Amino acid sequence: MIGMETRIECIFFSEFHPTLGPKITYQVPEDYISRELFDTVQVYIITKPELQNKLITVTAMGKKLIGCPVCIEHKKYSRNALLFNLGLVCDAQANTCALEPLVKKLSGYLTTLELESSFISNEESKQKLLSIMSTLLENLNATGACTLPIDDSNTINLKLIELRKDPPIVQEYDVPVFTECKEFFIKSQWDLTTQQILPYIDGFRHIQKISAEADVELNLVRIAVQNLLYYGAVTLVSIYQYSNVYCTTPKVQNLIDDKSIQEECLGYVTKQGQKRASLRDVFQLYCGLSPGTTVRDLCARYSQQLQRVDERRLIQFGLMKCLIRRLQKYPVKVIRDERSRLPRLYTGCHSYDEICCKTGISYQELDERLENDPNIVICWK
Repeated sequence: MIGMETRIECIFFSEFHPTLGPKITYQVPEDYISRELFDTVQVYIITKPELQNKLITVTAMGKKLIGCPVCIEHKKYSRNALLFNLGLVCDAQANTCALEPLVKKLSGYLTTLELESSFISNEESKQKLLSIMSTLLENLNATGACTLPIDDSNTINLKLIELRKDPPIVQEYDVPVFTECKEFFIKSQWDLTTQQILPYIDGFRHIQKISAEADVELNLVRIAVQNLLYYGAVTLVSIYQYSNVYCTTPKVQNLIDDKSIQEECLGYVTKQGQKRASLRDVFQLYCGLSPGTTVRDLCARYSQQLQRVDERRLIQFGLMKCLIRRLQKYPVKVIRDERSRLPRLYTGCHSYDEICCKTGISYQELDERLENDPNIVICWK
C-alpha cells in the first residue's frame, strides 16, 4: 500500500495533436488537472527533443507532476512523429522518488504497444487507456502493485519498491538481532555468506564472534549483516554484559500507552516454561535502570520480579524498541604519553566495546589497567 506521503492523486495521458498542439486526452479523476495548471507545465509534458525519454518532475500550483515524454518518429504519423506522455500527479510535498521507476516503466510499455500494434495512434485501441489508468490508480494506491493484461502478448506488471535509507556501517562490536521471529526467516532467499552466518545470529553474539565461530572473514560478515539491516531483517544492539549500565528513554512511556508494544514485550521477555510476566514487573524493571546501576545490581535488587522475566531478553527488547539506551564508557587520556600501548584508543571517541574487540582484552582487564593509570579519566555517555 502506498503511504500518504507518496499517494497518487491523478494519472493523465497527454499527447501532441497535429492542429491543437499539446493536450490532455485522458485523466483520472476527470478534470483533476486544470487548464491553468496544464498551460503552466505543458512544455515539460510534451517536450522538445532534448528532454524526450527522460524522467521529468515538475512542481506547480501545489501539485507535483512526474512524466517521461516519448517521441516515436515515423513517416506514418502526422508531422512524422508521435509524441505522448503518461504521467502521475501527487501533492507538491510528496516524496515521489519511489514512483519514478513506475513512470519510466509505463512509458516503455506504451512505446512497445505502439510499435507492435499502433495502440496509441489507433483511436479505437487508445480508448482502452482510460480503463487502464483507472485500474492503475486504484491498485497502486491500494496495494502498491498492479498486474493488468492488455492483449494476448502484453501485460502491465508494476510494483512500488520501497526506497530504504542506507543502513549504518556495521562494526565488529555490534550485535545483530532479528526483528521478527527467526523461524519466519526464509534462509534460501539469501546469499551463501548470509546463510552461513544465520545460525550464529542470536542477539548476543557480536560481529567479531560470529565471524570466528562461523569461520567467515570479518568484512564479509559485516557486509552480510549490513544487507540484512537494509531490508529490516535485523537491527543492531550493543554487547550484553552484567556490568553494563542502561537508562530509560522517554519512549519507555510507550509500554504503558501502546497495547501492541505491551503484548509484544511480555511475550518476548517471559522466561520459557514460566507463567506470563506481568506488565507491572517489567515496567518496574525498566524503571530500575539508571546511571550507576549495573544489570547485576538490577538482578540483585529485583530478584522477585525477575522470577518470570529473562533479564537478557528484557535488555534486548528495550534496546530494539529504544525504551532504554546503553551508557557506554569512553576512556580519555588527559596527559599525552606516547609510551602508552593504546594512546590512539584513549581519545574519548572509542568505547570499551570497541577497545576490547580491537585489542582482544577483557572488560575486567581493561578496567584494571585504566584504574591504575592516573592520567586516564572515564567518560560515560
